[in-house]
Amino acid sequence: MMNKEERNKKIKNIAKKGLTISLCAVLTTGIFGSVSNVMNWNEGIEVNAANDEAKLTMTKASKKSDDTEKADKKETAAKGSLDVSDIAEEVMPSVVSITTKSIQEVQNYFGMFGGYGGYSYAPEIQEVEGSGSGIIIGKNSSELLIATNYHVVQGANTLSVSFVDNEVYEAKVKGFDDEKDLAVVSVKLDDIEDETMDAIKIATIGSSDDLKVGNQVVAIGNALGYGQSVTTGIVSAKNRRMDESSQTVSEGEEGNGVNLIQTDAAINPGNSGGALLNMDGEVVGINSAKLASTEVEGMGYAIAISDVSDIIENLMNEESRDRLEDEEHGVLQITGKSVSEEAQYYGIPAGAFVEEVTRKGAADKAGIKHGDIITQFNGKTVSSIEQLIEYLSYYAPDEEVELTIAVQSGDGYKEETVTVVLGDSDASSEQEENKEDKKKSEKEDRATLNRGDAADEEENWEEDPEEASEEENSILDFFRQG
Repeated sequence: MMNKEERNKKIKNIAKKGLTISLCAVLTTGIFGSVSNVMNWNEGIEVNAANDEAKLTMTKASKKSDDTEKADKKETAAKGSLDVSDIAEEVMPSVVSITTKSIQEVQNYFGMFGGYGGYSYAPEIQEVEGSGSGIIIGKNSSELLIATNYHVVQGANTLSVSFVDNEVYEAKVKGFDDEKDLAVVSVKLDDIEDETMDAIKIATIGSSDDLKVGNQVVAIGNALGYGQSVTTGIVSAKNRRMDESSQTVSEGEEGNGVNLIQTDAAINPGNSGGALLNMDGEVVGINSAKLASTEVEGMGYAIAISDVSDIIENLMNEESRDRLEDEEHGVLQITGKSVSEEAQYYGIPAGAFVEEVTRKGAADKAGIKHGDIITQFNGKTVSSIEQLIEYLSYYAPDEEVELTIAVQSGDGYKEETVTVVLGDSDASSEQEENKEDKKKSEKEDRATLNRGDAADEEENWEEDPEEASEEENSILDFFRQG
C-alpha cells in the first residue's frame, strides 16, 4: 500500500505524461494543418469556354463568413501565418513581366542649333520601351488571359509577356477600362511551349472586403523592369479613392474613383499590374505604381480586387485586338474636343464634344450632329477626345461600334444610342485635303478680289492728277503757315 507521498508523486507523473501527449497532438495538428493549408490554398475550378457563348470567370476563393473567420483566428493562433517565402514560391508562377514598345515623339536637343539663325527643338520619332507586371487569371480554348493596369499597355504598339521560366511570348490587348485603369491581355495557347504551361498556374482571387487594417500582405511584380521581386508590409488603410482627373487619393467608401488599398509594402515602377496577396496567397489587389510619389515613404496603393472583379471578367470575354497605326484604324469622321471641367459645372456631360461632322461620313450617316457629346464607346466611358481616339485605335474601318451620345433637349441633355460603321482614315484625309483646298481657293479668290479693288482705286487716283496736286499744295501751305 502506497503512502501519501508516493501517491502524489505517481499522480504528478501521470499528469506529466498526459500533458506531453496533448502537446504532441496539438503540434501534430498544427503541422498537418499548415501543410494542408499550403497544399489547398490555390485550389479552384479552372473555367474554360466550352463555346463562344460561355462567359469566362476568374478562380475565386469563397468569401469568409464570421464563423469561418473566428475559426481561422484560432487556427492562426495555434500554427502561425504562412511564411512569405511559401507564398512567393506558390504565387510567382501566376505573375508575369510585361514589356511594351511604342512610337513616341521626343524632343531632339542635340539638334537645337540646327535652325536658321536660332534654336530648333524639332521633335524626333523614337521607339520607347516600357515595363510592367500582370496576373494570370484564366484561359479559354485558345488564349491565356492576364490582368494588368491599363496605363501599362496604353499606347503600346507591341506587347510581350515573360513567364516565370523566363520564356517570352507575344501578347495582344483583349480589353481595357481606362477609367478603372484595368486591362486584360492575351497570349495564344498554341504559341506557349508545354514546359512553360507546366511552370505557370492561374492565380486564385481572394476577397479584398475581408482585409483588415494591420493584416500582412505581400506584393509581387517586375520592379524597375529587373524581373520578379517580392516585398511585404501591412494594410495601412482601406477605402481610399483615386480621382482620375486630378490624380489624387482621398478617403471614402463611396465615390466615382477606383477603390484602393493602401499598403506600406514597396510598390515601385514596374510593379504596376502585379499582385497584392493576403497571407493565404490569394490576390486581393492589383498594384499600381502610377500613384507612387517621391515625396512620401511607405504609401503604396493597389486596386481592391472585389470592386473590379466583374469588370475584369467582362474584359476577359472581349475580342483580342492589336493596336492599329493611325492611318489603318477606323474613324468617325468628325472633329471634336474634350468637355472641360468648367463646362461640366454647368451641367454639360463629360465626354467628347462634336464640333464638326463630315458630310456623308460615318458619324453623319449614324445621325450624329454638331453639338452632340459622345459619352460611351461600346459600353465604356468616354471622358475626353483623347480617350475616344484611343478606343478607335483598336478598330478597323467598316467595323460597327455602339456609341452613347448626349443630345441637347430643352435645358438639359438626353442620352441616345447609335450604331456607327467606322469610316476609312484615307477617305477622311482626302476629304480634309479637299476642304483645305476649297478654303485655300476661297482665300485666293478673296485676295484677288481685294487686289482688283486696290488696282481700281490706284487707277482712279492716277486718272485725276489735278486732285492729287491740289491736295499736295494744301499740305505744303499748312507747313508754310507754321
